[in-house]
Amino acid sequence: MPDISLNAVANLGYAEGRFHKLLTDGMTLSAKSEVIGLKENSNRKTGVVYVRTTGMDEFGKTVLSYVRWVMVRKRDQNVEISEQFVPALEEAVAPDQLIVPAGLDFSAYDYALAGAPHAFEDYAIGEKIDHVDGMAIEEAEHAMATRLWQNTAKVHFNQFERAKDPSGRRLVYGGVVISTAKALSFNGLQNAGLILAINGGRHVSPYFAGGTVFAWSEVLDKADLGSVGALRLRLVATVDRPCGDFPGKDEAGAYADGVILDFDYWAAVPKRG
Repeated sequence: MPDISLNAVANLGYAEGRFHKLLTDGMTLSAKSEVIGLKENSNRKTGVVYVRTTGMDEFGKTVLSYVRWVMVRKRDQNVEISEQFVPALEEAVAPDQLIVPAGLDFSAYDYALAGAPHAFEDYAIGEKIDHVDGMAIEEAEHAMATRLWQNTAKVHFNQFERAKDPSGRRLVYGGVVISTAKALSFNGLQNAGLILAINGGRHVSPYFAGGTVFAWSEVLDKADLGSVGALRLRLVATVDRPCGDFPGKDEAGAYADGVILDFDYWAAVPKRG
């Protein structure tokens, strides 16, 4: 969405993500966004814009909705921002608000073909899983993926502009980081493939191409939705730091060195019964 992201410094976080219906080949999608909050940063050079985005199919039916917040430069740092407001957002999508796609049927689920035997009943609240594998994202890979997702933000593509930044480098799009961490999570969560909701997410630190991404997950909650089970999962990604010690926040709330993503979501998993 160039209207919001073209001149953004960075996407910062996500909340209240709901998937309302499955997409199929040939559907035409459109989106609209509403600004629901503004907060100037203390440096007065930038501020945070909160938007609620709704995606629709060709019939105007909602397919997804979510909130995100983006850091954007001010046109004039001396201008007073009189109307500032940070919206109150849900900590998590409640289990009774999760939408199980029509026709989803795990009754004949083949665990052997999936590559792992773990079902809803096998996971425990508080369990932590080190996904072990690491994966580097290269410049060409993130640029291609970001273009395919129609993200045109300058921070990802314009090296001339980024040369003026202290880092001197283009940022890897946060969606690529999330996708990479989610792909790594299938080592241990092979059967938790369908995301039902995004409760919240934060890009803790910028990520630049070439670093190796690692990830771990924690089971925060479980919900029996009848035909399927749902796991509330916290996915933490790091750069150039294996996750055997499950790096996260300390008692003071500060993140460990190397943490780049903290992502909270609900995933559907098959039930053994």
